[in-house]
Amino acid sequence: MHVKPEFSLAAMIDVIFLLLMFFMLTSNFVTTNSLNLQLPSSSSSSPMASTALSVSINKLGQYFVGKDRISGPSLEAALRGKISLEKKDPKDVTVTIAAEQGVPIEDVVFVLDIANRLKVKTILATSPKEESN
Repeated sequence: MHVKPEFSLAAMIDVIFLLLMFFMLTSNFVTTNSLNLQLPSSSSSSPMASTALSVSINKLGQYFVGKDRISGPSLEAALRGKISLEKKDPKDVTVTIAAEQGVPIEDVVFVLDIANRLKVKTILATSPKEESN
């Protein structure tokens, strides 16, 4: 009696699909500088991990949560809504603040104050300082 081995492609497709879904759901999408802001430079050479929430401020004083433009007075409500969508404890959420070079410090402090009231951590995004030879 001779047994023929069979290969089931359906099982392999199921495993690949599950792996694909796992990596899609656990990955973070990089949106730190999606608005092409000219960030101030920093001598810190340690890159930080990308966060799911980002607030950008351009030279005109306009606020963006991700790519959505938000007015200053409604920024706190917009961030509170995004944090609630994270389904995590607010203390475990980190917001990246990307302020364009030349933005008044008051605008950055405004966002930091909101983040403090919402009890979330913040990271200030900068671009690497260019080495001069």
